[in-house]
Amino acid sequence: MDGIVPCVSYSVKERLYRQLRKCADSELRTRYLIVVNLINRRCAADTAKALKVSRSTVYRVAERFRTEGESGLVDRREDNGSPKVDEHYLAILSKVLRSSPDAHGWRRPTWTREMLIATLASRTGVRICAGTMSRALAEIGARRGRPKPSVRCPWPEARKKARLRALRRLVRHLPADEVAVYVDEVDIHLNPKIGWDWMLTGQQKSVVTPGQNEKRYLAGAQDARSGILHWVEGERKNSSLFVRLLWHLVRQYRAARVIHVILDNYGIHKSAQTRLAVSSCKGRVRLHFLPPYCPDDNKIERTWQDLHANVTRNHRCATMEILMGEVHHYLQTRNRHLRLKAKAA
Repeated sequence: MDGIVPCVSYSVKERLYRQLRKCADSELRTRYLIVVNLINRRCAADTAKALKVSRSTVYRVAERFRTEGESGLVDRREDNGSPKVDEHYLAILSKVLRSSPDAHGWRRPTWTREMLIATLASRTGVRICAGTMSRALAEIGARRGRPKPSVRCPWPEARKKARLRALRRLVRHLPADEVAVYVDEVDIHLNPKIGWDWMLTGQQKSVVTPGQNEKRYLAGAQDARSGILHWVEGERKNSSLFVRLLWHLVRQYRAARVIHVILDNYGIHKSAQTRLAVSSCKGRVRLHFLPPYCPDDNKIERTWQDLHANVTRNHRCATMEILMGEVHHYLQTRNRHLRLKAKAA
């Protein structure tokens, strides 16, 4: 081992051990461990294997210790000058990520690290490697995810905001003898929705689909105060399903003077059958329509997303009866937890 590191005295070896015990820097501690292993007559290959580093790292650390002593183990990157990825660079990176690549001259709709490196180099004059770009993206909290498809509301922005403010005001100042519910329908497919899941490297989970798809539909109403969900089930998503939900709400809220129903502009919500049913309620049911294509302002949409995440996505139910049993169990359990939470408050 004399060819790799020189022989050291007992006092030097003891000092190396003391420094190793006190060292809090993981990279510096690894370099101390390399030297200690080599001094204790372990070969370079065994040292690299034990510490999970490359042989070249072992030889490089040994060379620095042989020529500069213990001071050669210290990280020298502080002598590199100011870091390339500073706050100014990260701020420009955040701004670039909020835009589309075609706004910067790229004929591609999605960003890659290499495109970001080139774009930032032209904006800042600083060029970094792909690994550094990965660390920069992590530092600003960027992630790779699926964009959410959306449709632009055809209403003027002022009209849209005025309608949404009016609906929020309605819910916020709701009288004690009135209720408000968010209403929407959801499709339940026997062929499962495929979504992300954890799996081991080199393995891909398989979801067996029945092949012949079946559908069920839920019309749901989520109480704006309590979050409790009321629903009816049907084999068709039509006006009859929605009207059955309205009658269900009338029975559930017998003491309510008015039931305010906040919903989207789907055709079954405005049909002649629906208008007749609402008029027969003699003012107890009032429909309040959201602006077109504003699903994020319908609170029940999040409940349907949770239903898919907890029940229908990647499900393995062989029949629709089993799947709908899981759907009802999830929604009933959700309501039970909300009621218990309300009692405890």
